[in-house]
Amino acid sequence: MSLKIRAELCDGCGNCLERCPFGALEIKGGLATVLETCTSCGACVRVCPHKAIELIRQPRKAAPVKIQDYRGVWVFIEQHEGRIDQVALELLSEGRKLADERGAELAGVLLGSGVEALTAECFAYGADKVYLADAPLYEHYRTDAYTDVLVQLIRRYKPEIILYGATNNGRDFAARIAVRVNTGLTADCTGLSIDPETGLLRQTRPAFGGNVMATILCPNHRPQMATVRPKVMKTAAPDPERSGEIIRFTGRLSEEQIGTRVLDIVRGAVSGVNLQDAEIIVSGGRGLGGPEHYHLVEELADELGGVAGASRAAVDAGWVPQYRQVGQTGKTVAPRLYIACGISGAIQHLAGMNTSEIIVAVNNDPAAPIFNIATFGLVGDLHTILPLLTRKIRELKQSGPAEKKVGA
Repeated sequence: MSLKIRAELCDGCGNCLERCPFGALEIKGGLATVLETCTSCGACVRVCPHKAIELIRQPRKAAPVKIQDYRGVWVFIEQHEGRIDQVALELLSEGRKLADERGAELAGVLLGSGVEALTAECFAYGADKVYLADAPLYEHYRTDAYTDVLVQLIRRYKPEIILYGATNNGRDFAARIAVRVNTGLTADCTGLSIDPETGLLRQTRPAFGGNVMATILCPNHRPQMATVRPKVMKTAAPDPERSGEIIRFTGRLSEEQIGTRVLDIVRGAVSGVNLQDAEIIVSGGRGLGGPEHYHLVEELADELGGVAGASRAAVDAGWVPQYRQVGQTGKTVAPRLYIACGISGAIQHLAGMNTSEIIVAVNNDPAAPIFNIATFGLVGDLHTILPLLTRKIRELKQSGPAEKKVGA
């Protein structure tokens, strides 16, 4: 798409300049003129009182991409209030492997205000460089500001691969960046690797409702971009002795050119449930038989000091709130202990928890697919087994640690 100024209607009133979030218009010779920074967002079209601006819906031909000019692996370092999100550390660990296979550098892209100290953590987890945009403009995530500065960095430094966390923010602006730089984006990846023959990034994600795993390549455009679900990549041990290069970058936008303002931040919690950070999760599925039995899952989770989760079947049936859902369309988790109660093991659910360290399955169907990945399996009625487990754990906790025998 592109903008067209109808000279016979434009009187140079300047309304369009005030509304453009990218400063992509100016008045020359009494007429509005479109600059190269225009993104064809259409904001100016809606405010022109004379209908002198048209949005031509014809794709502009992009210049051919010189793939050989693109080099290096980048990870977007998502942070909140001066703390790096865990998914960014996971991606740095995975990005280090990809960069080593490509014989390239690994870089983090860090945006925020007063966040330069976080670069040390990026280096510790494998980054060779950090592209740092540290200014009040980036204190809080805003789509326009973050998109614009990332696009500028990409066009200037030309990375081969960029990885984003599949978080609310990552999903929001990664697709916008892909459109702006004319490349592809694979969303919600659960696996990444380098193709040994072509050197392309192999991006694996569930498809067709989770019934197949699709591997996607981007051979003709750069950078190759993917959002990756949290908790599917393992975090490497940090090396605090590592250091690297900081490349400071200032974007071209000013506060006045951004169409949104952060007026207040309202903090809240949803019943104290944090599935993605939990070390122990007990989940219930259709085998519970009804919402009146979900307390069995909650009681066992409480005794273990864990969190109660659920399968999609239990959520769709209205037995459990959606924020407790584990799986492809819920939360991806990787606790030390995952107990699946009355869950058959559909691929959609397995995609969200199969990286757990220890998986215990409780199901009355010995042929249930969940047993194929379970570390331990209990075949039987969960309505009998769960109360027994809960009671036994409570007894062990009340009795305390066993007394050390004399001479032991």
